[in-house]
Amino acid sequence: MFDFLDKPLYAEYGGILGAFWVTIQLTFFSAIGSLIWGTVLAAMRVGPVPIMRWFATAYVNIVRNVPLTVIIVGSSVVLADQLLWTLGGSDTREISFRLAVLGFTLYTSCFVCESLRSGINTVPIGQAEAARALGLTFFQVLRIVVLPQAFRSVVAPLASVLIALTKNTTVTAAIAGIEAAALMAAMIERESDKVLLVFGIFAVGFVILTLPMGMFLGWVAKKVSVKR
Repeated sequence: MFDFLDKPLYAEYGGILGAFWVTIQLTFFSAIGSLIWGTVLAAMRVGPVPIMRWFATAYVNIVRNVPLTVIIVGSSVVLADQLLWTLGGSDTREISFRLAVLGFTLYTSCFVCESLRSGINTVPIGQAEAARALGLTFFQVLRIVVLPQAFRSVVAPLASVLIALTKNTTVTAAIAGIEAAALMAAMIERESDKVLLVFGIFAVGFVILTLPMGMFLGWVAKKVSVKR
């Protein structure tokens, strides 16, 4: 029943486990990039410099309302084909992977920013004022007082963003990425008589990836939540 999974036609994808491993790598690197850039955007949105607030606000409102497929395909067409940016990649597969990470980072960071900004708003303003009264600069207050509490408050929302990012990695198939969704499309095309089985296998695969992640981060959110 499952002998079609071992066909050499799918060797380029590394098999199902190999394709899902690429999905995990996409999620991991995109999550790190999104967390860093999203934190910077959140700091800019609550910062005292008007031009930085305007930039971050415009960036978030524009990018998060652009379809993710447009961002991923646009990064491939514009950056790779027109501007010839390879991001250090040595072959098509590596270039596609790095462009996908860039696209996911630019997109997902908007949701990280908004989640973190909501966490910043939960920190009592008196704490920030007391820190400023002690002579700390805005960025010191943000780094030492506000952000640690904000992150603890938004573990659950960030978990939802991470789960969404994991599922969004399927868009990489649009730029010839070698990951789970691309392998699924190839298998459906070549095994048209086993469509339901193929769908079932990949649906279970993504559940295995996302369900434990959500349960673990939900547990972490309860453990680190700030008691008010």
